[in-house]
Amino acid sequence: MIYQGGENFSPPFFFLVANMSEKNYITILGLGNILLRDEGFGVHFVRWFEKNYQLPEGAKIVEGGTLGYRLLDTVCSCDNLLVIDVIKSNEPGAIYRFTKEEIDEQELQPTSAHEVSFQDVLCKAELIEELPDVIFLCIVPYEYKDMGLELTPHIRKKFPEVEKLLLQELSSHGINPLKLNNA
Repeated sequence: MIYQGGENFSPPFFFLVANMSEKNYITILGLGNILLRDEGFGVHFVRWFEKNYQLPEGAKIVEGGTLGYRLLDTVCSCDNLLVIDVIKSNEPGAIYRFTKEEIDEQELQPTSAHEVSFQDVLCKAELIEELPDVIFLCIVPYEYKDMGLELTPHIRKKFPEVEKLLLQELSSHGINPLKLNNA
């Protein structure tokens, strides 16, 4: 289905309409820049989770990296979005759970080095009335200013805690991933 101008959709958003009918129930989105050590936590974590769990139909994992507005289709293609990211704070290693509303109220910035704020992407989704329910699972990085492809050991040790929180969120939506034998 293609919408022409004047039908409540204008470029560049009209292309989204074709994919809207194929919504996933829930998407796990890992954000971050893997070139900046702990800043890439979200991407590293979803890669690890995908190797250790099989998700049922209706759920998917997306490595969002620093794709900015190119994530708009991913955001608009689900009913529930679980975002794994880093957040600026003074407590390295602390883990937080936020709703989108809580982030909006506090004006928190869950991203640190992305070109486009992920909040801007969510704002665009809201403008076109395709914003899913959003939960953020964020960790405070130890190192994110220096180049490096590996997470710090302190942050890597936090995977089990974030795994537990993610599994709780998924379970609250009736999604129970199967733990793989090799995990």
